[in-house]
Amino acid sequence: VALGQEIVNFLNFKKQILFIIIGLVVLFGLAFTDWHFLKSLNKYLYILAALILGAVLLFGTTIRGTRGWFNFGGFNFQPVEFVKIALLLYLSSYFSDLATKVKTFKNLLWSGLATLFLVVLVLLQPDFGSALMLLASWFVLLIFVGFKKKYFLVIFIAAALVFSSAWFLFFKDYQKERILNFINPQANSLDSGYNISQAMIAVGSGGLTGKGVGFGSQSQLKFLPEAQTDFIFAVIAEELGFLGVAIVLSFFIIFFGRSLVIIRKINNDFGIYFVLGALGLIFIQMFTNIGMNMGIMPVVGLSLPFVSYGGSGLIALFALVGIIENIIIKSKISY
Repeated sequence: VALGQEIVNFLNFKKQILFIIIGLVVLFGLAFTDWHFLKSLNKYLYILAALILGAVLLFGTTIRGTRGWFNFGGFNFQPVEFVKIALLLYLSSYFSDLATKVKTFKNLLWSGLATLFLVVLVLLQPDFGSALMLLASWFVLLIFVGFKKKYFLVIFIAAALVFSSAWFLFFKDYQKERILNFINPQANSLDSGYNISQAMIAVGSGGLTGKGVGFGSQSQLKFLPEAQTDFIFAVIAEELGFLGVAIVLSFFIIFFGRSLVIIRKINNDFGIYFVLGALGLIFIQMFTNIGMNMGIMPVVGLSLPFVSYGGSGLIALFALVGIIENIIIKSKISY
């Protein structure tokens, strides 16, 4: 059994190397594809995204209770990762056309409905984490576009009403349990709160330097579920300790810090909105994943950007970086 597990892990490692290579090709391809062309396609890409989400509901593969993947010869493709990019392109284009105009409630409503349509399709899978990321992308852009503050109060009230209705009408039992476990993870530590409890144990046991790669008791003895995706941060904390976590976080700090420095030099509204939306999306997903591992956020099935295993998410992240690079190049930024 141990040998079989090692073979499976090695196969995943080889797959991830392949995903990285594909991701780099996509990154460089998009870095040299004029963003004006991508912007001109934003409405078509939005329609395509909606059609793909509809198709995955009809013909997709169900994994861990979510019908959100297409299977191609042993490789699973999760289209919602690329839907996030399509939505960002659409919203960035829409808001950039309003840059010099007064932003009305009608503009907010239209962008919200466009986002909500995709969110509903994702919730039907159901994939609560990805739906949350789509909403987060829209909300981040709203903050920077410059809508009146009273509109955000309307959003807050609407969100509270929608959440209350969803709790009784749409949320499945396991989704309710995840939220309740977030409030009190120790209440069901051997049942529905098991994942959070094991992740917290793993994070807390790493100490300064960790137990060593491959010697984490929670991860290697399979107490920690989804160790290579949702709870990869707990594995890093257990096996590499505080120093390993600090190194990982330092890469994120450099990435966000450098991006924020550059964004002030971008010379077009579309580019500014897209980069802000992309950074917001990556940051919220990173924060949520780490929060899940530390018991300060509910478990919503989100991976750690650039770190967790998975092809669709990694390639989509490389695509985001490629578009950002293209915006930077076309803005003729001098370093």
